[in-house]
Amino acid sequence: MFAVYAARIDRDQPLAGLESGELPAPEARPGWSVVDVRAASLNHHDLWSLRGVGLPEDRLPMILGCDAAGVDADGNEVVLHSVIGQTGHGVGPKEPRSILTERYPGTFAEQVAVPTWNILPKPRELSFEEAACLPTAWLTAYRMLFTNAGVRPGDSVLVQGAGGGVATAAIVLGKAAGLRVFATSRDEAKRKRALELGAVEAVETGARLPQRVDAVIETVGAATWSHSIKSLRPGGTLVISGATSGDRPSHAELTRIFFLELKVVGSTMGSKDELEDLLSFCAATGVRPVIDEVLPMNRAREGFERMASGEQFGKIVLSNS
Repeated sequence: MFAVYAARIDRDQPLAGLESGELPAPEARPGWSVVDVRAASLNHHDLWSLRGVGLPEDRLPMILGCDAAGVDADGNEVVLHSVIGQTGHGVGPKEPRSILTERYPGTFAEQVAVPTWNILPKPRELSFEEAACLPTAWLTAYRMLFTNAGVRPGDSVLVQGAGGGVATAAIVLGKAAGLRVFATSRDEAKRKRALELGAVEAVETGARLPQRVDAVIETVGAATWSHSIKSLRPGGTLVISGATSGDRPSHAELTRIFFLELKVVGSTMGSKDELEDLLSFCAATGVRPVIDEVLPMNRAREGFERMASGEQFGKIVLSNS
């Protein structure tokens, strides 16, 4: 079958190890199901995999891709939960938690095999392309907002780095849930787009907000860390799920954190139950993932290059249809 995979690890030039071509199709085994992939979406996790983060060389070649929607062997339209292992995640109590492509081949192919437990029905209201955007970036944003930040309608939230998959999801989900959403970006076009998606104000990265917020959604890391801490009201919560600009800020702001009794919460992905809730939320409210572009699977390199450049706004989707 045709697949897009990591053939080599290159920490400095990750796309040098990206290849596509024929690889063996997955075989059915007890407790697992093979799904025909209709659409799959890119995540920064795929770039990190090409750098060798979570993917040692002895597991190469590894088909990339965490997210997918498709059709199972019985003809059902489905969405995949991409967290595998650990109690409650699909393959037994002693399996360590991982994301597809760390231990098991991913979704950038014609077919993918996953534990049957990891398969959810796709709501008919969502297209394959829309549903394929949800299991990583959108699920991460959903958990950050509603589980770990604990915000409620009427609360205020700052979303750093408008344009990325998680940040875009947080703006749309926050607006739909009745939050007062602020956003930042270095790019004027992305700030304008954030306003169109429902942010009440979009400012330059690092600019002072008109008010302190109840929570901050942080995925940028070192470049925005100090601004995130300074933007919180006393007792507010910063939820972090990534550090695309690095994980060592020049100012940790420890004094401000303890003096104002701020909370810093780490967040990774989300549960199968939360993905089910997110799918239902989108189906019921009309909320749809923001898609930057849809490319055929054989043009995956173009999508990787666009994501690596930071030019996209929303999700890049690869299609087998």
